[in-house]
Amino acid sequence: MNELELTGRARTHIIDLESPACSLHYEVVASLLAMRDAALLDGIDLQVRSSFRDFQTQLGIWNAKWRGERPLYDREGRLIRRESLSDSEAVDAILCWSSLPGGSRHHWGSDVDVIDAAAIPPGYKVELLPAEYSENGIFAKLSRWLDEHMETFGFFRPYREYRGGVCPEPWHISYAPVSLPALESLSLSTLRHVLEEADIAGKQHVLARLPEIYTRYLLSIDQPPNPSLFI
Repeated sequence: MNELELTGRARTHIIDLESPACSLHYEVVASLLAMRDAALLDGIDLQVRSSFRDFQTQLGIWNAKWRGERPLYDREGRLIRRESLSDSEAVDAILCWSSLPGGSRHHWGSDVDVIDAAAIPPGYKVELLPAEYSENGIFAKLSRWLDEHMETFGFFRPYREYRGGVCPEPWHISYAPVSLPALESLSLSTLRHVLEEADIAGKQHVLARLPEIYTRYLLSIDQPPNPSLFI
């Protein structure tokens, strides 16, 4: 990927699918469709809730959360009030669950948030919370299936465990052959340049902490079991 694609400012690497409805890096399409077909044989209707997201969309999410127009949650998923946080605390609260514009893995088209449509009861509103993927959650079967099979198709969970940055996201899976090289290519200097030119809320706080944010929230991920196979 080039610099524009890495930071979500171009979509020349993206293909739009109708079923499942999503937008993916062209190298991801075949593997995701094959995994979806395999899951269906086991009674799982694997659907994508979020796929490619461009820079402006991510920027809109960030700015709305900064201004308190979208909800913020703590690491336990409890609602917190924006006005109760300092600006520095707001940066961390946003980054718990939402990526920095230019630094989102969703920019690459390699990462998707998945659910099992077959497991959703009538009238249920999916929240994408860890409890839904726990042993007693509605997506427990999907979670177990992913643990057993997704590596075969090249996928892994980058946020399986808490590593001091992003909260665990059991719904978030990543296609290693694309995402590992992408993360390697996205430099701190590139991210800084993009953010310096962006109309991002709290810019001074973000730029002042950018080396820490880059290390803590972008680089600190769970690796696939055999990462050397994909680079």
